[in-house]
Amino acid sequence: MAKPAIRSEPVAAAGGDLPARIGRYEVRARLGEGATSEVFLGFDAFHDRPVAIKRMRRSSQADPFEARYRSRFFAAEAALVGQLKHPNVVQLFDAVDDEHEPYLVLEYVPGVTLREYCRADSLLSLEQIVELGFKCAMALGYVYREGLIHRDVKPANLLGRVEGGRVLDVKISDFGSALNLDAQRTQVFRVGSLSYMSPEQLDGADLDARADQYSLAAVLFHLIAGRPPFEAAHQAALMNQICHAEPSRLATLRDGVPDGLDAIVRRGLAKSRDDRFADWDAFAQALSDLVARREVPRGALREVLDSERFNLLRSLEFFAGFGDVELWEVVHRAHWQRHAFGAALYRKGQVGGSFHIITAGGVEVYRDGRRVARLGAGTSVGEMVYLAPSPDLRIHGADVVVSEAATTVSFTPETMERFSATTRHLFDAAFIGVLVRRLHAAHEALHHPRRIL
Repeated sequence: MAKPAIRSEPVAAAGGDLPARIGRYEVRARLGEGATSEVFLGFDAFHDRPVAIKRMRRSSQADPFEARYRSRFFAAEAALVGQLKHPNVVQLFDAVDDEHEPYLVLEYVPGVTLREYCRADSLLSLEQIVELGFKCAMALGYVYREGLIHRDVKPANLLGRVEGGRVLDVKISDFGSALNLDAQRTQVFRVGSLSYMSPEQLDGADLDARADQYSLAAVLFHLIAGRPPFEAAHQAALMNQICHAEPSRLATLRDGVPDGLDAIVRRGLAKSRDDRFADWDAFAQALSDLVARREVPRGALREVLDSERFNLLRSLEFFAGFGDVELWEVVHRAHWQRHAFGAALYRKGQVGGSFHIITAGGVEVYRDGRRVARLGAGTSVGEMVYLAPSPDLRIHGADVVVSEAATTVSFTPETMERFSATTRHLFDAAFIGVLVRRLHAAHEALHHPRRIL
């Protein structure tokens, strides 16, 4: 099924053919169009947010088989309304099965599809490609745990959020081809885009997450090299290459591609799914390890990557109970800070306005000039600003000083309000764990003072 071409910016319709409304949604611009659907920028007044409206074209003159085919794809995507909630997956808000032109209402993502960066004259840096690949792998792992195989992972279905000429984030879209592993109804098989389709999809075999893994590896190959892993003038020849030919080594197609990155992409493109990564976590970890080992060329002014922050938080005891979705919330909403030796996080008598979770380094707590505690990575400090029922309890009763150059993530009560209820609950549970450990340490200090250093 042909997909609409999505533009990076909304464009006004020529000749005044822009509908004023689609259902209860105001229409503001056309984003793209294709043979079977068109996409509009709309506005949801009830929730006060922009939305993307994907309206299907359904003509009474259409071929009956084609009409059933389109209906299946619409139904597959409509069944997912409200189900997928991940920071790197486009949310589906509504689906209306209008008799003539059914439509879907989705999260609006300003930016461009990654197809814009598949040309040799507009390639992204290797650093950005690895980062985007990591986020897509984590998101597709979430999708698979929700019982879905996307089956059409390709650059045109990956929406990039662009700022200052950089692709800062990515969201997976278009689940019309998704295979629902839990569905009882008959589903369309052998779907996808040929250039990114795995050998087992071509064979019509039963699929698992490793089919999407192949497709993501093919996307990464295209983003790195400016061409897909296999090319041919005819469909039959392309299918033969996918099943039997080996892709070129990336270092022969682009300068500076490290052997480690080539190995990851080639493993994802393995003909046999048993030779690919065991699961999405393994694929994502392999990409993350490239960054951790500094094997990928870094931009001179580049900050810490989101993937590094994600893995750092996941390694800390405080966040042990957080799932991937909640950890991504923390990565995106936290205020990351570096503190030099001797810097004071808090001074006695100050009214607390934020709290910190130490991710690296350490601090010491002084009460009236006497050190009473040392705190290291994975613990929190100043959390009473969030937990205390009384403003008086938010006044710091001690000095907290950096004893080893530290990195922290900090939050204000206002930041906490913007988290999902699930994430706030996980914070509450983590704080309980911290307070219990401190009470136990205080008990030990009172009853067994010689044990305490």
